[in-house]
Amino acid sequence: MNVERITAARGLTLRCKGWRQEALLRMLENVLENGENQKELIVYASLGKAARNWPSYHAIVDTLKQLEEDETLVIQSGKPIGIFRTHKQAPLVVMANCNLVGKWATSENFYDLQEKGLIIWGGLTAAAWQYIGSQGVIQGTYEIFQSIARIHFGGDLRGRFILTAGLGGMGGAQPLAGTMANAVILCVEVSEERIDKRITNGYLKQKTKDLDEGLEWVTEAIHDGRSLSIGLLGNAAEVYPELVSKGIIPDIVTDQTSAHDLLYGYVPKGYTLDQVVEVRQKAPAKLQDDAGASIAEEVRALLAFKERGAVVFDNGNNLRTQAVKYGVENAFEIDIFTEAFLRPLFARAIGPFRWIALSGNPEDIRIIDDYILQEFRDNDVVTNWIRLANQYVPIEGLPARIGWFGHGDRTKLALAVNLMVREGKLSGPIAFSRDHLDAGAMAHPNIMTERMKDGSDAIADWPLLNAMMSCSSMADLVAIHSGGGGYAGYMTSAGITIVADGTENSDERIRIALHNDTGLGVLRYADAGYEESLDEVARTGIRRISTERYGGNLYA
Repeated sequence: MNVERITAARGLTLRCKGWRQEALLRMLENVLENGENQKELIVYASLGKAARNWPSYHAIVDTLKQLEEDETLVIQSGKPIGIFRTHKQAPLVVMANCNLVGKWATSENFYDLQEKGLIIWGGLTAAAWQYIGSQGVIQGTYEIFQSIARIHFGGDLRGRFILTAGLGGMGGAQPLAGTMANAVILCVEVSEERIDKRITNGYLKQKTKDLDEGLEWVTEAIHDGRSLSIGLLGNAAEVYPELVSKGIIPDIVTDQTSAHDLLYGYVPKGYTLDQVVEVRQKAPAKLQDDAGASIAEEVRALLAFKERGAVVFDNGNNLRTQAVKYGVENAFEIDIFTEAFLRPLFARAIGPFRWIALSGNPEDIRIIDDYILQEFRDNDVVTNWIRLANQYVPIEGLPARIGWFGHGDRTKLALAVNLMVREGKLSGPIAFSRDHLDAGAMAHPNIMTERMKDGSDAIADWPLLNAMMSCSSMADLVAIHSGGGGYAGYMTSAGITIVADGTENSDERIRIALHNDTGLGVLRYADAGYEESLDEVARTGIRRISTERYGGNLYA
């Protein structure tokens, strides 16, 4: 049976009762259009789903088409539960995905509940319908590489060798980010289909099945002073140790395989992809143990690279945590990317902001790009990225862009865009969102909040407060996510979407919701004692309450 592939609607014809509802429907369709496995509703990372199952998906679609502007749809782990009368400035959709209680938040409980059809892992932006394809990851990865260049290599990665692994929905951004940063990057991937996909979409230049051939290409490109991306068909657990044994030490080493999940993500060495499926069904415990043992071997190689002078970092895929479970006690000597390279930005609530042209017209993105290059010309991080994105980043799904904007600037941009919609300068409404990996929106002690200055790594109050504040501040969609699979119990995050449909009501929603979202992010880091955040408070006038002047116990 031929099943028509889901793609996001384009144009100005509404299927819903207003643009706010239509926007959320198109965002749902867009994450599936950009997804890894549409048949299973999987957007990325082997498990991150857009809806719990197909009946849930169809029910969500039908409900959004019927939803009134003063109603709110409630979704629990990808399944629509009910519609409630609220008011016209309330969120149209609120959702909670994969939130388990305390000691029950284990991988085993998650898998059991998933098999029973009671829960899904929402990823970060997958179940929240905020994923825009690889562009978001490209930009974040590029900024990491640029930060490493500034800190370790005099500001330029030309002639430098990056080794990494994984070319899936998240990792597939790495080769393009590496060449945009002027480096030579070798990406190890077990799936030739994924390698070919990245070559087809222009993210990857060439491929090989032979490590020695790949290394020859690396050497030639470095000698010639040109950037190059190479996909190597192989397993990181085999390739990384072999490079160590050969004495080949790249300048930068990381990994972005699906190491967060041992059952559905990471492929053990010696396994074909078909064997993974077979063993998962017949002997899941063996598959998990073999994957964990392979991760341990890879991480030992990463530690060896670091000891010999490479810049080695964890890219947020849970690799170190898995390695500790399988005997690598010093795995956390490898730095996490957020603390090592991005924390000063997050402390000012500068993070991955994104906007999507709901009409499907790429000219809308170009017009917004031009506005940014003019109005934010003093922001070197943003303007540099906008120019590079225009040159290198292809459109995936609905035309979209991302930029690292902070407190105040996100609001300024979105209000200007809403005015462009109102005045007809853009062909249709624009949806604004952000990554869940944002200043006040994630607690993950092994990624976002590792080694916080005040020791508040594991406190999940902040993303919960972020979601509640976003509901109070009239965002159009608000989501709260927690772990799942290998991530069970490791994180809590929040996401928001706001629609700029050109109305004055959208002006109010944008002004309040975006200001409060980033403002809370600044306060999260100010509360932890970061000087950058305290400076941001003083600079912008955020109303921070300080308890220091109130003294001690009244009864002391």
